[in-house]
Amino acid sequence: MKNIYAILILSMFLLTLAACKKPLDIDPADTIEQGEALITSKDVEVALIGAYSDLGSTDLYGGRPFLMADFLANTNAIEWTGTYEELTQTINKSILKTNVFVSNTWRDGYSTINDVNNVLSAIDKVDEAKRSRIQGEAKFIRGAVYFDLVRLYGKAYNDGDPAVNLGVPIVLTPTTSVTEANYISRATVQQVYQQAITDLTEAEAELPETNGFFATKYAAAGMLARLYLQMGNYVEAANAADRVISSGQYNLAASYQQAFPTVPAPGSPAQPGGNTDEDVFAIQVTNLTGFNSFNEFYGSSTYGGRGDAAISQTWINANYSANDQRRQNFYDDGDLFTSKFANQYGNVSIIRLAEMYLIRAESNVRLAPSAPIGGVTPLADLQTVRSRAGLTTTSATLADILQERKLELAFEGFALHDAKRTQTNIGNVAWNAPNLVFPIPQRETDANKSLVQNEGY
Repeated sequence: MKNIYAILILSMFLLTLAACKKPLDIDPADTIEQGEALITSKDVEVALIGAYSDLGSTDLYGGRPFLMADFLANTNAIEWTGTYEELTQTINKSILKTNVFVSNTWRDGYSTINDVNNVLSAIDKVDEAKRSRIQGEAKFIRGAVYFDLVRLYGKAYNDGDPAVNLGVPIVLTPTTSVTEANYISRATVQQVYQQAITDLTEAEAELPETNGFFATKYAAAGMLARLYLQMGNYVEAANAADRVISSGQYNLAASYQQAFPTVPAPGSPAQPGGNTDEDVFAIQVTNLTGFNSFNEFYGSSTYGGRGDAAISQTWINANYSANDQRRQNFYDDGDLFTSKFANQYGNVSIIRLAEMYLIRAESNVRLAPSAPIGGVTPLADLQTVRSRAGLTTTSATLADILQERKLELAFEGFALHDAKRTQTNIGNVAWNAPNLVFPIPQRETDANKSLVQNEGY
């Protein structure tokens, strides 16, 4: 992991500059004294903003890992015509351990984690009135990143024994120097999930109900709902989803299209799009700080994208009924594209309220309790989502709800993880095949011999 830690040290450079008393008071070194970097409450608050910035990088929550998960799950929905070798490998399910996108997601994930560890190590410097919130935000970020790293680079929780299967390294303290003592082996899948649960549970307890566009207690609950669903812990998944729904803080957008950033008029410059009514958590994108990486490949050239990942008309016809208003969420620009990502500066939606209704519905169907968790039947939850699409429903079987997830959450990065947790093969590829797991980047295994490579690589 030498390369990771070198990058993490570089991520501290801005904090070092902030601590210098004179503009040129910069000593070349491979270590940073924590006491010199984070001195005041403001320093720690700035460091937290840096963690959000790293979280939203292209190769993390900016969208690319979610897109790669869609590509791994693809059989006939996505028509790939791009020249990026990294994504060609992914859609062909033949990722190499030198894949730069895979390496960058690992790098950015641990850079973000190190940012958070720096914040938490200096939490006593934060003004008391702000301390709980800042600590909660930091833990939300770390828990979310560990969850996404382990489900990309480790086997699914239900694939064999999670107490034995290898996940990713757990690092909970700041890295301030690059030595062999920093090289950490991979924790088990179960250990990483438990760390994510601990962070997110503590974050939910510490965060406020409203917090601008930063993480809230309901963002933490929403991520917990997703995590518990992935584990197959349906009681906790339903309860966490219910906490988001019953909070009253969010509403389904009036139409499906309004749940996503506004599509600019052709010929008009793209403008930043704020959070929608149903965004429980979203990554903020502006035309100064970056772009929506989903748009990079799912968006046509008219809307700032490369136009490399079109959507099959055959797939649309096979899945959306004629009166399903979600059919209108595709546009023709030579090929068909999803308009979810037709604004290159639109925020990247990470958790939507619609997902929470579907998690609660699925969990209650699987549990079949005498009284549904949340006091709402699965049929009612399913109908809430389908009504927005102009549809009615008379049944809410597990198959009905899983199909609705496929339609409602299409191309948002859920397909691979849903296939794994439901043990659904992807074409002729087994749901637990080694080539559906990211390799540990070669640059990491070369630097850190304690990192065991994944099967098949």
